[in-house]
Parts: sequence; C-alpha cells; structure tokens
Amino acid sequence: MHVDPELRVDPELRVDPELVPVLERLPPMLDPYADIAGTRAGLHTLACQFPADRAGVVSERFGVPRPDGSQLSVEVYRPENAPGEPYGPGPYEPEPLPYGPGPLPYGPGPLPYRPGPLPGVLHFHGGGYTFGQAPPGEDRTAIELVRAVGAAVVSVEYRLAPEHPCPAAVEDCFLALEWTAGQAAALGIDPARLAVGGQSAGGGLAAAVALMARDRGRPALVHQSLVVPDLDDTAGTRPTPADDDPRLPDGAFVQRGWRHYVPEGADAHPYAAAARAADLRGLPAACVVVCGLDPLRDTGLTYARRLADAGVPVALHHVPGAWHGFEMYAPETRLARETTAFWTGRLRAALHGGHEGDAEEGPGPRLTPQPSSPTPA
Repeated sequence: MHVDPELRVDPELRVDPELVPVLERLPPMLDPYADIAGTRAGLHTLACQFPADRAGVVSERFGVPRPDGSQLSVEVYRPENAPGEPYGPGPYEPEPLPYGPGPLPYGPGPLPYRPGPLPGVLHFHGGGYTFGQAPPGEDRTAIELVRAVGAAVVSVEYRLAPEHPCPAAVEDCFLALEWTAGQAAALGIDPARLAVGGQSAGGGLAAAVALMARDRGRPALVHQSLVVPDLDDTAGTRPTPADDDPRLPDGAFVQRGWRHYVPEGADAHPYAAAARAADLRGLPAACVVVCGLDPLRDTGLTYARRLADAGVPVALHHVPGAWHGFEMYAPETRLARETTAFWTGRLRAALHGGHEGDAEEGPGPRLTPQPSSPTPA
C-alpha cells in the first residue's frame, strides 16, 4: 500500500484528533465502480483470507422462494446453546480484531440465557447497493450483532445493482422479513420482537422496509437501526466537507451508487429511497447515526428530524470529525467504540427493554460452528 507523503489532514477539514493519524495513513480511494466485478471479487478474497470468528455463534442457510421462482439466500445466526433471551450484561472480555489491534467495539458480555424464543434482527449489508455480500457463514456484522444484542440475526443476500436495479434489493429485504415472521416458530424467533437495521445502503434498505411493513400492514417491527444510512437519492448532490480529500468518500461517490441502483429515467419505485416518503407517521422507533464528514450526513439528519416531527421516537447520534465507515479503519478508537455501543445499545434495549445503550462498550458472549441445514423444520 503506497501512502502519498503529501497527503496530510487539512486543518479546515476538522477531523477528530483521535482520527487524524488514522486518516494520514490512508491512501487515496480507488473508484470501486470502475470495475464492479473486480471489486466484488477482491472483497470476497479479502473476506476469505480473514475468516470471521464464529466462536459461540452458529448459523443456518436457507433459500426463500421469490415470486418468479428464483431463491433469495438468507443466513440465520444465533448464539450456540442459547435458546432464549439474555438475562443481562456480564463482564466484558476484549477480543483481538483480525484487521487491527484492540478489542471488538462491543460490550457488555457474556450473556446468560433463559428459555424462550430470541428476538430477531433483519440485517441488510452495506456496499452502495452494488457490493457487500459475505461468504456463507462469514457475515462479520451479523456475528458481532448476535453477541452484542443477544438476538437471532438474519443476514439477507439481496440482489445487487447494476444487474438488478431497484426494486430488486428492497423487495428481497421485505421478502426476508415476511419469511422470518412466517417461520418464526421454526427459527426460535419471537415475531413480536423484530427489528430491521443496516449501515450505509443497508440502512437505506432498512428504512424502506420499515415503510413497506407499515404500508402493507405486516410484519410488525419494534425498531429500525439506521447507521450512516444511504436513504436519499439526492445525497451527495451538494458540496460536502470531504469533497477535496481523495481518501474520503465524497458526494460523487455516493451518486455513482445511486445511479446504478436507480438509473436515470427509470420508473420511480415508491420505496426506492425512504426519504421520498411523504408521511413518516406510524413507523417503529429509530436509531439514526450520522458522521460529520460523511456526504450522507445532511440527508440522515433531515430524515431523523422528519421522523421526530411525525411522532416517531428517535435516538440520534452525530459523530463530528468522522467520515463514512471510519470504524472499519479505526475500530479500536474511543470514537468507534462509543458509536457502536450507542446504536447496538439502542437496538438491544428495544428488543429486551432497559437502557443498555449507555454502556461505553458493548456485549459479547464468547459465543463453535455447526453445519447448516437447508430449511427450518
């Protein structure tokens, strides 16, 4: 990796002091959209080189029939030997990260369990609507969410643009939610405690699925977790603080993803972008996280304000001086740990009750792989 010695942090950029040395080590970004197939292959290779730590977490892979006869792949992750919900937090034990020093930014934990079904989280990965699928059983975020939240986590391999533009992804995500609710008993999931969530494009899809569930009258949701959500196709069309730094995602980067997902001239789907919705009343409580140097910041703030104005309970966390996806590069920093603890804590509180989002670090039962099975009994 070559780092340009001339690339220093511009004082006008107002980067959080803790992140300045991290940003100075980053090389200029390559355009992932220049060779989408190559980018996907590279991400897959990287994921295989650093397999996720599945200790204490088991998963099963399922095929969900689509109306056209094809199948949507989902993977259901859950704690091993933990059929029910957690009693509460325990001592936090740091774990090394495969891509850098420091503990996982989650706590408290481990968690003892009592009998009964687990709450369920529908997790939609990020990747600008074009990238992001994990190898089977290797969804890091889903695995860490099992530990952090004490829930069954359903990871959804929605179809990707540009081969499958909108509404393929959002309809896949809603289909996965309907399937989870319908198979709840077989999966050991409590259908009365379902949440949706994701980061970046996954956050945009989570917001859209929450709208679809409200408008279609099913399934009921208790929470939507929107982390740096990409939920407005106008995001990135105005100048942003990061536009002049080649190491950071800028507005043009965001717009390239949207043009693949919702091509110009395409018929507008009612759930293509959640921010297009005229009425946000009756939606589940939301947690919204935005970063100060992110081109998605303003649209995320606007959506959070609109939710609040519509009477939806909203927990908003603004991270000044941080860029889109900074936690991937600086997971050991105080800023990353606090940010992750905020949204995982709100999600956990929504599913189990209480106010566990105030912890500085989040949970982690050191939850052994187990073979997958094709369908629930």
